[in-house]
Parts: sequence; C-alpha cells; structure tokens
Amino acid sequence: MQLLDGVLVSGHIKEQIKQEAIDWQAAGGKKPHLAAILVGNNPASEAYVGSKVKHCDELGFDSTLLRLPSETTEAALIAEVQRLNEDPAVDGILVQLPLPEHISPDSVINAIDPGKDVDGFHPISQGRMVLGQPTFLPATPYGIMLMLEYYKINTSGMHCVVIGRSNIVGTPMSVLMSRASNPGNATVTLCHSRTRNLKDFTLNADIIIAAIGKPRYVTADMVKPGAIVIDVGINRIEDASRKSGSRLVGDVDFDNVAPLCSYITPVPKGVGLMTICGLMKNTLQAAKQKGI
Repeated sequence: MQLLDGVLVSGHIKEQIKQEAIDWQAAGGKKPHLAAILVGNNPASEAYVGSKVKHCDELGFDSTLLRLPSETTEAALIAEVQRLNEDPAVDGILVQLPLPEHISPDSVINAIDPGKDVDGFHPISQGRMVLGQPTFLPATPYGIMLMLEYYKINTSGMHCVVIGRSNIVGTPMSVLMSRASNPGNATVTLCHSRTRNLKDFTLNADIIIAAIGKPRYVTADMVKPGAIVIDVGINRIEDASRKSGSRLVGDVDFDNVAPLCSYITPVPKGVGLMTICGLMKNTLQAAKQKGI
C-alpha cells in the first residue's frame, strides 16, 4: 500500500505554479488576483477561505476577502459578484459554499462571469468540461487528476466507481475519468445514495472515488485487493481522546481499507490540499487569459 500524499504532491505543484506566475509577470503579465466572498461566520468556511487566501500569499498572488453578514440578501450578494465581474484587477471569483438558506447557490454561481469562474461551477464551465473544451475544471476533481498524474497511475481501461453525484465533485469526476486522456480512459460507474447493492459495484472497481459526505462509509468488505481509493470526504466526528473533542475522518474507513489498497489518500493531508492546487492553477490561467 502506498499513500497518495497530498502534502508532497501539492508542494511540488505549488512550486510549479509559483514559478509559472513569476515567469508570466517577468514577461509583462499581471499578478493573478483571487477574490473570495464569505457570507456569515460558518467556522469550516472561515477555515477554507483562510487557507485559500494564505496560499495566494505563498504563491505571490493578490487576494481579496469580502466578508458579508449572514443576513445579506441574495440580491445584495449578486450585486457584489457583479461588481467583481466588472473589476479588471480581479481575475478569479469564488463564493464560499454553503450559503445561508435564504440564498440560492445556483443563482449566485450563475451570476459569476464564466471567465472568472475559477471554482469551475458555472453552467458554461461545466458544459465546456463535458464537451472536452478548454475551461476551468472544478477544483477538487482537477486536483485529483493532478494527483493521479503525479504518481503516473495509468487509469486506461480501469473500472472507476464514483460514489456521490454532486456537481462539485462526483459528476465532474465521472466525466474527467471517462475522457480520452491519461488520467482518464476509464470505464466509469456513477453511484449515489439511492444505488442498490452498492457493494456489487465497488467490489469490481479498480478505482473508488468516495465523495458522498458520510464518515467511514466505504468499508473493507466493499473494496477488492489492489484497488486505488481516493477519499474526498472531510467529516468531523467526536473523539474524546483529542483535546478538541473531535477529529477529521474521510468517507473511507481508512484503518481497515488501507491494507487492501495499492494506493489510498489519507484524510486529512490528501485530496483537500489538491483542491487548493486546482483552484490556484485556475486562477493563474484566468490571469493569463487576459493577455499581457
């Protein structure tokens, strides 16, 4: 069993991004600028946005963090998005999810200029992805593809089972893994919470990508020996042995599944770090699309 180490891979990719940004600016290009909007004070969202801003600083990017109160109206949030759309200094825009219940995430995402949609959630971005056209890929699936590429894992002809059908991870992951590329060229089965006899699918999988948002959902009896397991889940569970009283686990029962695997990602220090890489690569690309 080999760990797919998010710390190692993300460090390597961030160095590449940093150097590419330096070279771009030396040729007269602008410094990439990411603008993030955080609505409310969700602790997890605070941590995620803070990490994104920190990585911008590390890579030499500019960043702007807009904090809006939880009572912000949908119209007011969309107005902020439109203001950033029109700001030539801003290359990439992300609105941190989840949003308060009174705001439609679809309406807000649809308001983002597709040319600044570095999260890859806009319908135009997703449509171009399905058609295989150049676009911003959703950050987490993009990061997973970068990880598979780094470890030179040849996925051609493999059976890939994706568990979870969200537009953020599961559905785009199934598209990317079926593309005529490497990583890619896999035969993909997209499963979800309503899939009957899920184990019948996973036991035939060469690659399992778990993104269903349930702690330790994938157990050892669902995984065949030698499988590759990518754990996208980040779930906080109670743990009396920890000072905080809790700890993070993935969607995979790591301790019991790992011995069966050829490769597996840990949680934390796995896919989460690769998501940041996908976002930063998209932001640099957005800056470059504007030209010199």
